[in-house]
Amino acid sequence: MAESWANSEPRNGSELYLDLGGTGSVRARLMGALREAIRSGRLAPGTRLPPYRALALDLGIARNTVAQAYAELAEEGWLTARQGSGTRVARRAAPLETGPAHGPVHPAPRRVLYDLAPSSPDAAAFPRDAWLTSARRALAAAPTEAFGVGDPRGRIELRQALADYLARARGVRAEPGRIVVCAGFASGLRLLRQVLAGPIAVESYGLDFHRSILSEAGPATVPLTVDADGARVDELSATGARAVLLTPAHQYPTGGPLHPERRAAVVDWARASGAIVLEDDYDGEFRYDRDPVGAVQGLDPDRVVYLGSASKSLSPGLRLGWMVLPGRLVERVVAAKGPRETWSGVGDQLTLADFLSSGSYERHLRRMRKVYRRRRDQLTTTLARRAPHIRVSGIAAGLHAVLDLPPGTEDAALRAARRLGLALDGLGAYRHPAGAMPPRDGLVIGYGTPPEHLFTAALDALCLALPAPPQTVEGR
Repeated sequence: MAESWANSEPRNGSELYLDLGGTGSVRARLMGALREAIRSGRLAPGTRLPPYRALALDLGIARNTVAQAYAELAEEGWLTARQGSGTRVARRAAPLETGPAHGPVHPAPRRVLYDLAPSSPDAAAFPRDAWLTSARRALAAAPTEAFGVGDPRGRIELRQALADYLARARGVRAEPGRIVVCAGFASGLRLLRQVLAGPIAVESYGLDFHRSILSEAGPATVPLTVDADGARVDELSATGARAVLLTPAHQYPTGGPLHPERRAAVVDWARASGAIVLEDDYDGEFRYDRDPVGAVQGLDPDRVVYLGSASKSLSPGLRLGWMVLPGRLVERVVAAKGPRETWSGVGDQLTLADFLSSGSYERHLRRMRKVYRRRRDQLTTTLARRAPHIRVSGIAAGLHAVLDLPPGTEDAALRAARRLGLALDGLGAYRHPAGAMPPRDGLVIGYGTPPEHLFTAALDALCLALPAPPQTVEGR
């Protein structure tokens, strides 16, 4: 007899696995197995063990053997036995620690009270009822084959709905056959990096993990200067880049659209050099103080890859993104995706297709534009009143703003924010390490994430974290 299972209930010794292998008497082996289960945490403090008669029957051993084992373990302090309460693992019997006895001690991270980190929508605003309605409708109408292996490009229902919506709302020239659904923007970027040769240029200010993805399977990224008109695309010819990643609708994170002349110029560069433009339309739907800016992809669908996702408009938890590809790249991207790539779930794809086709998506966007515009206005009004020395930029669109700080004050502001329980980003974290642009002190503030009832308190804490206004010299 090497092992068995004891029958009872969880927290009451149910399905108790005991390995009685080894040498020695049955009682000694039973006691050793119980000690091991307690030390490892499989039997937590307070767990009620099976009555000794039931355990003996299950293990096929004498009742007295189990009773003696229980009694001896109780004397050793492993178990407790009380009339009416049965035999339990002692409360002071802690599981055996699995880490090093004298490993490094790291301070616990500070608790986040207010989340002003950029790039996320208000999770509480997710349209649950409308999404559930679309899910029910989509699943009821879905053909049986939808629940098979499927097309690696994504469900045709979603690709058709995306083609219609993107053409109407973003000026994208798309057809379902040139759309590939992916598990978010980063997933799409990884696939593109596998099929694009040579170095890729990026904006001098951008997300570090995007640069990391583009450098995983190729040369380091090449930075382009960013100014008030967006990326300096005139620098591309000297870089040797074979592709460029841009945020033309709203430069991330500094704000502002790519100037119309530069939009045309980057397409001309791609045509002349045989290169590809990767267009990150990360928040193309959120515009407040200016007319919507159409996608660069509309200027030349054969030279521009359009990338979008539901992360900002709905939720990053959906893991749904899409690429509108030049025709010659479709099969290469599908091959890179492979038969075992982590595809987005068919249920969410079908639901989003219905959400788009039914108009629910655009109704949600209209509602959230009002919410986010109100928050943006509250942010700027609060700062104008309580920190007028802080300039706010990049606020005409999107879900974030940049607060320009006096030189040398960014690190102190970040430390103050952490002490106050504020989660936010410093502008320095976005700067390309090889960029020639001088460092710029600032904070990147997301106003989409906090729930409504905490937004005012989050702004109060933000104002406390900001550097004081510069001292004026008396008499001047």
